[in-house]
Amino acid sequence: MSEKVYITVCLGSSCFARGNEENLNFIEEYVAKNNLDAVVDISGARCEGKCAEGPNVTINGKLYSSVTKEKIREILDNIRG
Repeated sequence: MSEKVYITVCLGSSCFARGNEENLNFIEEYVAKNNLDAVVDISGARCEGKCAEGPNVTINGKLYSSVTKEKIREILDNIRG
């Protein structure tokens, strides 16, 4: 993973209650464990209006809905190559 990866975690109350607190913690741990601090930019967002599909995470401009830690791991592993 040499190109910058941009991750935006929805922190709206619905996504947060549906698991994005745990997802955010997982992403931060994944980045630290894999020494990706220099290539991953993590930010939070207010509600993105897709509450019924949450929790939502956007990675490199692509919205992922109903994400779990396992789904996030799979996405990040694929990006890493």
